[in-house]
Amino acid sequence: MRRLRVRDMEHVDVAVVGGGPGGSSAAYAAAKRGVEAVVLEKGVPREDRAELGPDSTDAAGLLDYWFEIMDEDPAEWDDDVILRDLNAATFVGPSETVKLRSTGIDADYDSFGATFDRARFDDFLRSRAEDAGAEYRVGTGVRDVETVDGEHVLELNGAENITADYLVLADGPQRQVTMNALDQFLPENEASTLLAPPRANHIAYQEYREFPEELVVPDEIKFWWGWMPGETAYPWVFPNDGNVARVGLTMPIGMDIDEYDADEWRLLREDDERIPSGGEYIERLLEELYPDYDLSDFPLVEDRGKTKGTETYAISSTRPVESPVGADIAVVGGAMGTTSAFHEGGDHVAVRTGKIAGKLAAKGELERYNEAWKDAIGDEILRNVAMADVVSEYGPEEWDNCFRIARALQEGSDDGWALTRRNAMSVGGGLKLYTAYKRAKFRYRKGKYVQLTESEYEY
Repeated sequence: MRRLRVRDMEHVDVAVVGGGPGGSSAAYAAAKRGVEAVVLEKGVPREDRAELGPDSTDAAGLLDYWFEIMDEDPAEWDDDVILRDLNAATFVGPSETVKLRSTGIDADYDSFGATFDRARFDDFLRSRAEDAGAEYRVGTGVRDVETVDGEHVLELNGAENITADYLVLADGPQRQVTMNALDQFLPENEASTLLAPPRANHIAYQEYREFPEELVVPDEIKFWWGWMPGETAYPWVFPNDGNVARVGLTMPIGMDIDEYDADEWRLLREDDERIPSGGEYIERLLEELYPDYDLSDFPLVEDRGKTKGTETYAISSTRPVESPVGADIAVVGGAMGTTSAFHEGGDHVAVRTGKIAGKLAAKGELERYNEAWKDAIGDEILRNVAMADVVSEYGPEEWDNCFRIARALQEGSDDGWALTRRNAMSVGGGLKLYTAYKRAKFRYRKGKYVQLTESEYEY
């Protein structure tokens, strides 16, 4: 990396790379405490947004307890952010189905969860940060970051470079800036190795489609597991406003069709010469689910999403990293790996980690960040990492068995759903599932779900 000159540059207290939920929340938390916070967002166009905004998107659903994790009151959000309240989530295997009406976690939100408009949520978070005094520079990409004599020098595209006392990296699962910024403090470019998008991410794709009125289930999200190959690969349907729903999927990058038997997977075909594209998968899903309808009965809603009713985006599929807080740098949200392909996204953990980073930077206490985010979201990360480990090798048969057990546990529980040793022992195969989950949680106890620790950075 070439040395950047620090003299005569604009200086800010807190520089935030990325204007998604994590970045905007960091800027808000810093600015409302009276420090100068600047968000640098390269900006991308969307069909459903009048101005440039962040590139990061996901299926945009929130479970009830995620509002607590975010430390957010949805009553304070703009009216057009929440689209639907949800009362259930249905998980469909090749032949077994289970419907959950409770997350099993205490929450104040009245419903099982909600679907929301991610672009409007981004706009709300940006406006809130600006109202608190943060500056949001859209159309300004960050080319590189170098830490020089205790200051962070940000090399910008199409603008003069700036320096900052504190740096918050919130550039999402692609981590284009984060990897180089962390590699400064690591031997052999370890961050670039661990966090390289093809290795560390899944690819996700979704379409906005208008459903026939008789097929709309407005208060339920649905997932199909064991229908397509790949670790934590699954399609979904999320209801939006009116008869519009988002139909999407997530799957690993770089899969080889020759590794899978088409007879085992409902969305593969014998003549497939490669893994189907996201669009092909969605067409097959709709044809399988609704054989009495034509695809023309589910038209694309072309004024939504990124491009003509469609979106393609990366989503983290790896474990989180700790930040080099000794250099006054915090990594938040998808950039740090707290989002999850297993539970489809992570706006809730992005918002919370951003708030923590912004608050501590404003107080000059960023050295507490790694401990603070674990206290706030560690239980959520541990649950997701452990369960993703348990199901990593699942095929269609294993998913059916899992849903059979879950349905039996639900029917035998007064509160609707609980995976306890006592309940598991009452269901065939339940104790095996319970034991695998508990062992995975034990492996990752005390923060061992982190794949890059603070102690590994060299300052």
